[in-house]
Amino acid sequence: MSGTEKNIREGFSGESQARNRYTFFAEFAEKQGKPRTAALFRATAQGEEIHARRLFNFLLQGKTLEDCLKEAIDGETYEYTKMYPTFQAKAKEEGKKAEESLFGFLGPVEEQHAKSYTQALAALKKGEDLGDTGYKVFLCPVCGFIEIGKDPYACPVCKAPAQKFIEIK
Repeated sequence: MSGTEKNIREGFSGESQARNRYTFFAEFAEKQGKPRTAALFRATAQGEEIHARRLFNFLLQGKTLEDCLKEAIDGETYEYTKMYPTFQAKAKEEGKKAEESLFGFLGPVEEQHAKSYTQALAALKKGEDLGDTGYKVFLCPVCGFIEIGKDPYACPVCKAPAQKFIEIK
């Protein structure tokens, strides 16, 4: 990887994290009764998204959808097999029960994300899209679990009821 590509990746990562951080800061500012400060955070978050998108366009050059799905599978697999188990063990070692619980909670969600991308990759290799089979994509708004199917059921991770799931189009 060239130095420029490394810089683009680092810039994209920083801009992406800043976007989320400022979005969450905006929510916090709203709760503090500071709507104009919240608006500043939201505007800046949108600016950071613009920066991230411009950087990411360089990273997409020469990629196929299959490449993107494989990269997503690899990333999600790393998160549930290595990253979150390691984080969970460290939190346990440090006696941080809430963090230990969160890391343990996130792993199964990331595993399902990897499985969903694997399902999409299999469909793509057959020249199909997930929608071609009549399936819909649902998101649990509590924990981020994704269900691909006709009707969602109670979330297997956080136990949220089926009616809480949001159909993503």
